[in-house]
Amino acid sequence: MLGRLADDGLLLEEVHRFHYPPGERNGHLRWEVEVVWAGIREGLRAARAAAARHGGQLSSLGVDSWGVDYGLVDREGRLLEEPTCYRDPQRTALMPEALKRVPRDEMFARTGIQFLPFNTVYQLYAHVKEGIPSGAARLLMMPDLFHARLTDTALGEYTNASTTQLLNPRTGEWDDPLFHALGLPRELMPDLTRPGDALGTLRPALQAELGLPPLAVIAPSTHDTGSAVAGTPLRPGWAYISSGTWSLVGVERREPLINEDVARASFTNEGGAFGTIRFLKNVMGLWILESCRREWSATGLDVDYDRLLREVAALEGRQGLVFPDDPAFFNPPSMLGTLRAALARQGQSAPEEPARLARVVLDSLALRYASVIATIERLTGVTIPGIHVVGGGCLNDYLNQATADATGKPVLAGPVEATAVGNVLVQAMASGEAPSLAEARERLARRIELRAFEPRPSDDGRSRERERYLALEREASTTQRP
Repeated sequence: MLGRLADDGLLLEEVHRFHYPPGERNGHLRWEVEVVWAGIREGLRAARAAAARHGGQLSSLGVDSWGVDYGLVDREGRLLEEPTCYRDPQRTALMPEALKRVPRDEMFARTGIQFLPFNTVYQLYAHVKEGIPSGAARLLMMPDLFHARLTDTALGEYTNASTTQLLNPRTGEWDDPLFHALGLPRELMPDLTRPGDALGTLRPALQAELGLPPLAVIAPSTHDTGSAVAGTPLRPGWAYISSGTWSLVGVERREPLINEDVARASFTNEGGAFGTIRFLKNVMGLWILESCRREWSATGLDVDYDRLLREVAALEGRQGLVFPDDPAFFNPPSMLGTLRAALARQGQSAPEEPARLARVVLDSLALRYASVIATIERLTGVTIPGIHVVGGGCLNDYLNQATADATGKPVLAGPVEATAVGNVLVQAMASGEAPSLAEARERLARRIELRAFEPRPSDDGRSRERERYLALEREASTTQRP
């Protein structure tokens, strides 16, 4: 993505897109780093050409990605093995064992992070039991791996480090006693930088290969949700939903909120840009629907996304509900089979038609969002006036309206590429183009068009549906605590 923050708003242009699904190799579900690295270099070539077409040249770059996954490098910076994907079942099975060594209450008090089996702490715990590769010198989160290749550094960045459940949110540094208690290699952890920090300049060899000047490499909020929140023109007090494969539902705060009620509700305190805390909850998100679409496509069904949503909106009456955060939906062999089985267990009909099953997923997500928003209000003691949805899921107008209806709050949708926007805003601030995040967001708001969704009056049917959904949540809460 090529971006430029100007007085009249933000220029943002997609210049290169590539795909890198994880695959089974050497007994684990792994990421192909070399495929990503080739895509990054090709993207930089495309960005150079695009900048020239706009009458300018590149001045800086920064990498963001999803959280929790990491790679191990040796003292020369060589990757020792392909990083494992957070959906790998072997590396995500040992959370209960780890929590026998550090009890839940202590773990949450030390980190303030939601208990998810794929958190880095549990992946690393399993990795240690399996055997850390000989020669490992540094553990680098995914964006840090590529910053290291761009600059020859071996540093970590705070917002992504905060997703590991190994960071102390009060100090903003690694929690040494936690490493000791779990028998984890503290010596592998890198020194930490913050969003906006300069990491160095593009390596000379890459300058020559790509025809680029010595670009400044700037750390954005390297966790993609951290960048997405930074790139959201949030109104005061509003919640955000970063909607994509996962849905991250939360609010921006100035300090972590860590207590027994927060732990019981399984909320998380992740680092944000410029001293903020992202107080949020991970919700399974559109992964469920996209997995269904892949299965439908594999059988020859045409499931064009826009047409599917039109068919969903045209359906009359409710089609059923599930609890979206049921672990069964995390990475099943068949999402369609898992959805239908969940409906059948609850005595609900299990539709075959794509639109009816998609409606089940979307209605369930909207009600899950409403439950999470209500819990945030209870935990913080602050009423949330509205919700801002960003990311690819903000294009789903059915889900946006369903969210407004379920929460009883207005919804604003956009921008789609909030993560890229936030990355560019932090780089622009580091380059002196904007004095504060507030001003950068204000300039952003001048150029983007937001779509608004107002809650429609509730009725008895919607109230009964909400109660049925909350009953599913209560049932799940009694069976899924690790």
